[in-house]
Amino acid sequence: MSEKSASLPRILVLATGGTIAGMAGSATRHEYRPGQISVADWLAEAAQFGMAAELTGKQIANIGSEDVGPAIWSALHSAILAAIADDAIDGIVVTHGTDTAEETAFLLDLTLPPTKPVVIVGAMRPADAVGSDGMRNFVNAVRVASDSEASGRGVVLVMGDRILAARDARKVRTRGTDDAFRGFPRGSIGLVTPAALDWFGNPWRQDDQPRFAFPAALPEVPILYIGAGMTPDLVDRILPNDPTGIVIAGVGEGNMPDPLRERLVEHAKAGLTVVRASRVDEGLVDREPEDDPNGFVAARALNPQKSRVLLQLLLANKEGDLNRVQAAFDNP
Repeated sequence: MSEKSASLPRILVLATGGTIAGMAGSATRHEYRPGQISVADWLAEAAQFGMAAELTGKQIANIGSEDVGPAIWSALHSAILAAIADDAIDGIVVTHGTDTAEETAFLLDLTLPPTKPVVIVGAMRPADAVGSDGMRNFVNAVRVASDSEASGRGVVLVMGDRILAARDARKVRTRGTDDAFRGFPRGSIGLVTPAALDWFGNPWRQDDQPRFAFPAALPEVPILYIGAGMTPDLVDRILPNDPTGIVIAGVGEGNMPDPLRERLVEHAKAGLTVVRASRVDEGLVDREPEDDPNGFVAARALNPQKSRVLLQLLLANKEGDLNRVQAAFDNP
């Protein structure tokens, strides 16, 4: 290794596929196949941009993120944990499809120590599309992962020149690169371009330990999306055998029809952990007076999909006390 390369930040790129590695075979075709470019080919293409970092890569998967689940999460977690422990690695970038990037980012944020930068990045357009955003997002992500100030912020997601904390990031558009992701309740925690990086505020993680142990298995937790006129028998049909938890994507501030609520109260009294989230894109779901007698948990700022991830971790770590479960949702 040359003296110059030895002084550069050393970034490990873990590739999982997604649109950022996708190809359409035409610059104007709408349909495309995700996960077509290997990490080796991607890094060879990225080398022409002269980034001030030494990049190495590892292929974890090469799939659309709709197919990402516990097996990929486990492989990613192990690879990142090894990189955090490796003095030869300064930061980690994970290339990922955008459909479930927020869930992967949040799960990793809850189960990794915040001692090295971990950046999730994706794209809204495949690599061969007109106006593809993948390489710019990637160069931005490498800049963030190379910055020592990124440590202590947990896992972050970089899209469209914005840096979002994992607990806040959510995909809000099906197409287009303009604000496809937003942060709630916080907006962007920083802005990044290939030429500049600005943080809004100081790192907030003072600890050096993960919040939760990464489990050997995650319990099945369904999400029930509420619509007008829904009947309580849907609760029974959606629950798995021997259920431990369910997330309600309620109307408004986590509301649901009374007959359905009454059925959930029966299950809660039998030991089911019920979390009230909202199908509304932004807004807090606060505790209401009926939550105590009903035995429900309020999701606060977490949307249904992130509520599911947090509840899975809580249940996998044998946390069944509702006061402590609520405390985890109050401050994820």
